[in-house]
Amino acid sequence: MKKQLLIGALFLSVGFVACNQKAATTEKQADVLVENMDTTINPADDFFGYACGGWIKKNPIPASEKGFGIWTMVMNETYNRTKTISEAAGKAEAAKGSIEQKIGDFYFTGMDTVSIDKNGIKPLKSEIDAINGIKTKEDVLAIVARMQVYGASPFFSAYVYQDEMNSEQVTLHIGQGGIGLPDRDYYFNNDARTKNIREEYKKHIVNMFKLMGQDSTTATTNMNKVWDLELSFAKASRKLEDLRDPYANYNKKAVSELNKLTPSINWSTLFSGMKMQKVDTAIVGQPEFLKQMEASIKSVSIDDWKAYFNWCLINAYGDYCGKAFEQEAFNFNGKILNGVKAQRERYKRVLDEEESCMGDLLGQLYVKNYVSPSVKKRYQDLTTNIINAYRDRIKGLDWMSAETKEKAINKLNSITVKCGYPDKWKDYSSLSISRDAYVTNVMNSHIWAHEYQISKLGKPVDRTEWDMTPQTYNAYYNPSNNEIVLPAAIFIIPGLPDSLADDAIIYGYAGASTIGHEVTHGFDDQGRQFDEKGNLKSWWTVNDEKEFKNRAQKIIDQFNNFKVLDSLHVNGEATQGENIADLGGVVIGLEAFKKTEQYKSGKVINGLTPVQRYFMGYALSWVGHYRDEVMALRIMTDVHSPNFLRVQGPMMNIPEFYEAFNVKPTNKMFVPADKRVKIW
Repeated sequence: MKKQLLIGALFLSVGFVACNQKAATTEKQADVLVENMDTTINPADDFFGYACGGWIKKNPIPASEKGFGIWTMVMNETYNRTKTISEAAGKAEAAKGSIEQKIGDFYFTGMDTVSIDKNGIKPLKSEIDAINGIKTKEDVLAIVARMQVYGASPFFSAYVYQDEMNSEQVTLHIGQGGIGLPDRDYYFNNDARTKNIREEYKKHIVNMFKLMGQDSTTATTNMNKVWDLELSFAKASRKLEDLRDPYANYNKKAVSELNKLTPSINWSTLFSGMKMQKVDTAIVGQPEFLKQMEASIKSVSIDDWKAYFNWCLINAYGDYCGKAFEQEAFNFNGKILNGVKAQRERYKRVLDEEESCMGDLLGQLYVKNYVSPSVKKRYQDLTTNIINAYRDRIKGLDWMSAETKEKAINKLNSITVKCGYPDKWKDYSSLSISRDAYVTNVMNSHIWAHEYQISKLGKPVDRTEWDMTPQTYNAYYNPSNNEIVLPAAIFIIPGLPDSLADDAIIYGYAGASTIGHEVTHGFDDQGRQFDEKGNLKSWWTVNDEKEFKNRAQKIIDQFNNFKVLDSLHVNGEATQGENIADLGGVVIGLEAFKKTEQYKSGKVINGLTPVQRYFMGYALSWVGHYRDEVMALRIMTDVHSPNFLRVQGPMMNIPEFYEAFNVKPTNKMFVPADKRVKIW
């Protein structure tokens, strides 16, 4: 995926940007690129600072935000739109079961803080009683299944997705999970920052138990039980970088084999409890984790399981049970983990939940009101130009054999492009939403999502489905479908009307940072291992695969050397896919831009050449900054590099950048030619 969303609080009017428009900016008109610049910085030493530093100086991070940047501005426009939609739906007195009724009632209950505080955890009583009524190991597994259905997800992870080696088949995947901290390394790293987070996490668990009605001694005892269980799960979990190997994380097993691997677990019974009646096989990501599941079922006491399940329940749903729970959850997840100083406006938090629970319903009204059908055509044309440029690059590669080139081009030509919004929407007719209780609406939505996913088992793959909504500021490549998905919102440029967007900006901002990036994911360290039909299947010659890995190792080494904050370095292995996609996106976008009239004219606009404006347009897509706590969190948990390095890193490897900004060996952006990365 191109971006990880961080939501902010700045309002600017925005519009969709035409992609085939000739340069329209004049010397006298405002220029977003120039306005964002910090001309006290030499671009040859710090290009991100030069391109984005002026904006950052003028826009400190608000107290309620994890970070602040272009994503904030786009999302605030989306919030304004979806708030208008939701409030209107709540006043419409719409028919039961209609889109407007479900959107309106969900939003109403989320904003009704009086009722939420009054209800507290009473709507969860039946689930709490079920947990506290556990008596046997069979009861433990029954609760595991029950909680998987409504999204509390204890013990292990389970999801429905295409079989990586047979993209026409939908299969159940199971693997590591069951921990409450963001990543397994939080349980073991001994730097001061991580150790403090561990101690604060333990306090957080105690406080949440106390809010559930437990006395201090009982809450502390139960916290220790939870911690011991999660620690055992973390020990059996693979590191972030080890999850990138699709072969190592593909272990297809029949139910009978699962039962042999974990004799204490009857998987047929467990799957039945998860409402999956006819599962005969599952793809196990990490078999060693299932061995830990077996050990836990055999050794962990019933009382310990009760403590753990109560924690999983309140950790998943406490946010919807009143002010005290909300404040405690925010103290840990907001202040401790992310350094946020104040809660964001309630309507934004409710809209986030609405998006998560019924995004396609909201999307239908969003598209109807705010997205022109012409958006699809505009960006489909730009995508065609990017793909054509990629095809030319593949043909010209000096390190790849003709045999592999032919297969790479075949895969490229087979990519499906989904742009703007889907032609077919998800069916939410079975989702029950009322004005009874906010937490109940959220739980019903999670149950609906679970049932929607498992309904795919045994059915043909629906290749028309979108996994993002049109109002999402993000994009993705799906290797099993060999598709790129480009929601309408990803193309919005804040504060820049269509008529003022020259091709240099468009090809950098949308062509490189989004379209080229996502297409390149089909040929990164993971995506390249899938064929044109979306199957995990080798199509490389031995020598070409070796050459790719050598070149990828260069980008791994390069990013391993980037230092963030005091002692943290980027994890080059874990982030290599995104770093390859960033570099590929900028290179391919530039090749496509070279075919435009603006590039050919060489016209200088506001002191910037077309190529300089192209690189600045790419930097525009990453304008912004984050809190130190967020940076530390992302270094440990995110496969994306920090945004400033997503600008610096690619530029250091591109000859045209050196020419455009006169980068010399004495400059900080300079990398010797033999150390530069060239893949696609």
